[in-house]
Parts: sequence; C-alpha cells; structure tokens
Amino acid sequence: MTGIGSGPEWLARYSSSLMGVFGTPQRVLVRGAGCLVWDADGKEYLDLLGGIAVNALGHANPFVTSVISSQLATLGHVSNFFTSPTQIALAEKLLALTDAPAGSKVFFTNSGTEANEAAFKLARRNTGGSGAKRTKIIALEGAFHGRTMGALALTAKESYREPFEPLPAGVVHIPFGDVEALKDAVDETVAAVFLEPIQGEAGVRPLPPGYLRAARELTARVGALLILDEVQTGIGRTGKWLASEDAGIMPDAVTLAKGLGGGFPIGALITYGPETSSLLAAGQHGTTFGGNPVATAAALATLHAIESQHVLANASAVGGHLRAGLARLPGVTEVRGEGLLIGFDLDADVAPAVVQAGLDAGFIVNSPGPRTIRLAPPLVLTTAQADTFLDAFPAILQAAKDAQ
Repeated sequence: MTGIGSGPEWLARYSSSLMGVFGTPQRVLVRGAGCLVWDADGKEYLDLLGGIAVNALGHANPFVTSVISSQLATLGHVSNFFTSPTQIALAEKLLALTDAPAGSKVFFTNSGTEANEAAFKLARRNTGGSGAKRTKIIALEGAFHGRTMGALALTAKESYREPFEPLPAGVVHIPFGDVEALKDAVDETVAAVFLEPIQGEAGVRPLPPGYLRAARELTARVGALLILDEVQTGIGRTGKWLASEDAGIMPDAVTLAKGLGGGFPIGALITYGPETSSLLAAGQHGTTFGGNPVATAAALATLHAIESQHVLANASAVGGHLRAGLARLPGVTEVRGEGLLIGFDLDADVAPAVVQAGLDAGFIVNSPGPRTIRLAPPLVLTTAQADTFLDAFPAILQAAKDAQ
C-alpha cells in the first residue's frame, strides 16, 4: 500500500505531500520493537524519546497489539450516541487509579491538547454564579498546554502564540514556581489555575516543593479550580500514576494523554467530585472519536501491562540510575526530572547538534532548549540500555561541539 524506498526517497515524497509545520523529519522510521526502532535504510536506534513520552510500553508491545486487533475485529467505532464496555471500564479504572472521590467523572478525547481544551471550557463554566465574576485563568511562564486555540492561550511561548492572536482572552501567565506571585494573582476573579507538575517543553522543570499545596489552598479559598496538566507526566512517567501524588492534594481536574494509550491516540479529562463534574452539561462539549472502543481497549491494555509487569518500579529505578549516571558525565551541568522524564543541561549551546550526533550514533533524544536535552524513553527501558547511552554520550557531545 505504501511502496518502498530509501530514507531520502521517502523524504522527497514527504516534502511534496505534507504540510511543513514539523519541518523536515529527522528520519523515516519503519519498524519498532520494545525500545528500539529502525529507519528506512535499516539503521537501528535506541528510542530515548518514546514518541515524546507516548510509547510507555515501547514499540509493538505484543499484548497491547493483540488487544487492539481483537477489539477492532469486534467493534471498531460507535458514535457517542452509544457507549461500549471498554469506555466504561476505562473510566472506572482511571477514577480508581487517581483516587477520585464519589461523583467524579471522565471525558475522553483524542489527544492532550484536546483534553486541555475541554479543561479550558470547564474553567470557563466556573463563573461563581450570577454576575460571572470569575473570568481570569492563571497559567505559568514556560507552560505548554497544546496548540489548539484554548490550549494555546494557556501556553506561554510567544513564538507559538503570536501568529494566531488574538487568542481567547483572560489568561494571565505568572512567574514559574513563585508562590508569592501566585498569592498575588489568585483572587475572587480567578476561575482556574492550570499547572504542570513538571514542565516538559520548558526543559523538564519540576515545580518546587510545596507549590502544589499552596496552589490548592489558594484556589480553594476563592473558589477557583486547580487543574493539573499531567498529559506528559501521568501514567507512570515519573514512576507514579500521577506526578502530583506526592503533594498530598486533590485537584479539581487532571488531564491525561500521551502514555495512556501505549501509542494509540487517546486523552482524558478527569473531574473530581460532583460539583466540578457537573460544570459541563449535556451538549456543551463533545467529540466524534474520543473514547471509541479501540482507543479505550488500548488504554485498558496499557494500564494492565503497567500494573502486571511492575513498570512503575522499573521507571523509578532505571530513571534514578540514568539521572545519576548523567550527573557524573563531563559537560553535563544539571540534571532534573523524576522517573523516566529527564532533562539535563550542557556546558555549551549545542543541544540541537547533540540531537543530530545522537542520531548518527543510534540514539533518539530531544532538545527543548539550546543547551537542554530531554529524555522520555519507554517505561520498560532497561538499565543495560540506559548504560549504552551513558557510555556513548561523551563522544556524542564532543561530536556536537566539533560540528559547531
């Protein structure tokens, strides 16, 4: 159905047929197994990005693949005039895993940006009753919540925002991790505060200890919603189901996606308690594909595999090993993150060149900043695989510096 060709041949076809919003792809990938992928020219790579934190169980996981195939052969799609057992079972499972109280609900989407778009609309409904006094939404500098218009209004990066202004109004970005700035911003005019426990696109920046608890106290005091974007940090990425678990708080809503489907597109908005869950009424939001039988079956299979194969413990252990190893390498100035969401800074502005040198050496990594590298590999990465990267990195870094 696709034909065959070398990498350059495929890229020529790409440039003549696809929009250039992603630039030129780095490689044409044709096959994957576990933490490894192969390109159209047969070169093997250790995937340390996992589709940007998506492939929680690696590539072509046999169990998830078999469940998807079985579900598709049984019932592929129904509109949301109907439901399916997998949709209901997945909602119940997510409510249980996130310790949601009675009256909590789930809305399924196709992606993280759609989950945040739904959360944006949820926030708009938190007006405070007659008079609509709550109109402001707080987000942080450095935030990335997606690229649809509502999610983009929450996103801080000016180069993403400027071409599409005017964006939905009312969003205010305050300094990252500054509790005093948060105290000054959260008042009776605020409908919601959106937070990522760890900012991924900003270079893997965890919120400082105590910040989430302060945000919970401040929002509860004025009736604002606390909405946590765990699109990248959720579903085991930090060695826990939610990165926010250790804060000991209950938010009003959480958004999930990326690792939830093990590579199959699915996202979710979880609303906590009956009051928040009733903000969006029938007809006020919707989706054609969200929560369809195949997507929810894929997510159920992914969650089952994570639980039954002790994947959370592996993410914690291998992530700790990898961070400790990176911290010992010359040229690495700082290491951040939790579990297998890792960012590390270099002693020179060569991160994009490191990405290229890494590809040449057989490793897939990402550069969210000029001297920052991000790793978000499959949660099944082994210590031995992590060590191959640690052993290779000094030469990769030197090659990057030599290329500048």
